[in-house]
Amino acid sequence: MGFFDRFASGHPQSGKPADPGAEKPAIAGGVVPRLAEARTKLDAKDLPGAMAIYEEVLAAAGTRPDVLVTISGDLGVQGHVRELIDLVAPRYDAAKHGPATGLNLLQAYLAVRDADAAQHLLDILFSLQRPELEERLFGFSNALADMMAIAVPAGPTHSGQAQEEIKVSLASISKPLWFYGLDETAPQLLPTKDGRLRRVAFAQYALAGFQGAAEVEARPEDALARLSRGLPLWMAETFACGAGYDTLAAVGLSSRKHYVIFPNEWTAENIRQLNESSGGNLDYVLTGGLRNRNDDFELTLRIWEVKKFRELKSFTTRWTPATADAVLGQFHEQMRTYMEWAPLPEGHGLAYAAPAAPYAYVHALGAALTQFLGEKGVLEAAHVPAGSALQLAAARANPDDARAQLVLVTTLLRLQAQGQALDAAAVQQARTWLATDAAAAAGVSALAARLP
Repeated sequence: MGFFDRFASGHPQSGKPADPGAEKPAIAGGVVPRLAEARTKLDAKDLPGAMAIYEEVLAAAGTRPDVLVTISGDLGVQGHVRELIDLVAPRYDAAKHGPATGLNLLQAYLAVRDADAAQHLLDILFSLQRPELEERLFGFSNALADMMAIAVPAGPTHSGQAQEEIKVSLASISKPLWFYGLDETAPQLLPTKDGRLRRVAFAQYALAGFQGAAEVEARPEDALARLSRGLPLWMAETFACGAGYDTLAAVGLSSRKHYVIFPNEWTAENIRQLNESSGGNLDYVLTGGLRNRNDDFELTLRIWEVKKFRELKSFTTRWTPATADAVLGQFHEQMRTYMEWAPLPEGHGLAYAAPAAPYAYVHALGAALTQFLGEKGVLEAAHVPAGSALQLAAARANPDDARAQLVLVTTLLRLQAQGQALDAAAVQQARTWLATDAAAAAGVSALAARLP
């Protein structure tokens, strides 16, 4: 038996090593061609077909190191980490099969955040005393330490109470938030793009180590949680307004009609699920974790390459309320540079300029998202804040930013359509901007006639 039987997922172990005395079946066509056939099925998204081949090959040649490393590598590259663990963990013996398969398996355990299994396997790989592996193993050890530092234990259940099944879904925002409601009246604001576009998803940030997530989810919008949604909305909007990118923002929603707070950062398995739910053609996914200790904020952003389900790069930044705008502005520029963002040519949609006061703008986007989703009926009315205070604050803080003004304008139009009373100061701010040359150049001056 392999070292990892105690970490098996509980699924039927059809791949347990055969009785040594039993006759092993022959593999029609040979091992290598069958493994190549399985890889072709993975490329074609036929996971059951590939798994059937792997079961056949493992039944006959499951003790061969080359077989295990090939299967674990192919499944890992495609993001099928659960299947990798189920097939490989019961068979893997480090002394017999070497470190290559073990490293693939270790990455799978880290991807699904199975700290116990990862720690056990890491100990075994260190025990091999292979100097050429030490640098990589210490890297995995650091990753494991980081994961364990932000792990949140499951809360106790209430004795005697039936647990309601709560389903989590992802809402995809595929256009800049200020464009919703202007689709017909101002279609020129959204650029059209030709050629091969890199498709990028910006996921809601986790509130790493956040305590009491369920209690906060059940209440109306929390400021930190709003920030965890507003920041990826801002990034998605930025790249939607740049050349060569097709973007979306993904936000978690509960079947109870309120937002979901993610207390742990997204894993490779979550990335795979998002990619499949988005049509299977994402190139990159950007995830992150957000912390706040006594108004000392820390943001970690990770860039994942979807094709290989691997983390390409991570960035970390920190700010306080006094430094928020300067730090977020620098971070925004750093991200644009790394992702090779470039502005669209003149005449292709609303020209892009970064907001002067991004902190207020991010909160305005978060608030506008809540009102938009409330209008669609996917959030309970009690979770949707009335009014336009955050949008007005962002418009005033960014007087020359057309996007900040449009967030306010579309919010007012949405509230008016719902029969809500509009704040006079917000209406005045919107009317004043709609009378400017900038509004005329954007082709939205006529929206003033729709305001009271």
